[in-house]
Order: sequence, then C-alpha cells, then structure tokens
Amino acid sequence: MVLARVADTIPLETDAEGVIRVGKTRVTLDTVIAAFAEGATAEEIGQQYPSLHLADIYSVVGYYLRHTDEVEAYLQQRRAQRDAVRQQNEARFDPHGVRDRLLARQASLRP
Repeated sequence: MVLARVADTIPLETDAEGVIRVGKTRVTLDTVIAAFAEGATAEEIGQQYPSLHLADIYSVVGYYLRHTDEVEAYLQQRRAQRDAVRQQNEARFDPHGVRDRLLARQASLRP
C-alpha cells in the first residue's frame, strides 16, 4: 500500500474583526494555544471545547510549534488590543465600588 501525501490546510480562519478562529467554530486560536501552554493535551482541549475536531486541534498545535514567533506576535497583538479595550471600559465605567452599588440597587428594589 502506498500512502498518498496530501497537504492538509491548517483549520484557521480570520473573522471580520481580525480574530483567528479554529475552523468554522467560535473558538479562538488564543484559547487553544493558552490551554496548550498551560499543559492541556489535545484530548483535554477537545473535551473543553467539543465543537473542535481532535484532528484540528493537533493541526493548530502543530502549526503553533512550527510558527511560534508568528503566532506569539499575533497573540501579543491580541493582548494589547484586550488591554486597550479594558482601559477604555474602565475609563467609561468606574470598576471600584461596583459590588456596593449593585447591593444598594438590589436593596432599593426589595419591597
């Protein structure tokens, strides 16, 4: 038997906002790589995210291992975007005392 060598495509797609997702799912590249970096196996990642195919998880992790610098640059860019959004939200909505404000609102709604 002769195995046919087929070049598989990496199941990564960029959405309209520039976020890279695994296949046709909502699971981001960030999520899969973070779980892998924390020591999760492909099987454990698949259990956490059942919409992912195990073969796709292996492909994505393999891509990450072969293109670490590029993926890390993308992940750094995503962290910077996340931090900028967090700062904007905190500037608009003061996070300090949220619990107290919510408890006071809840108490005022009680009969």
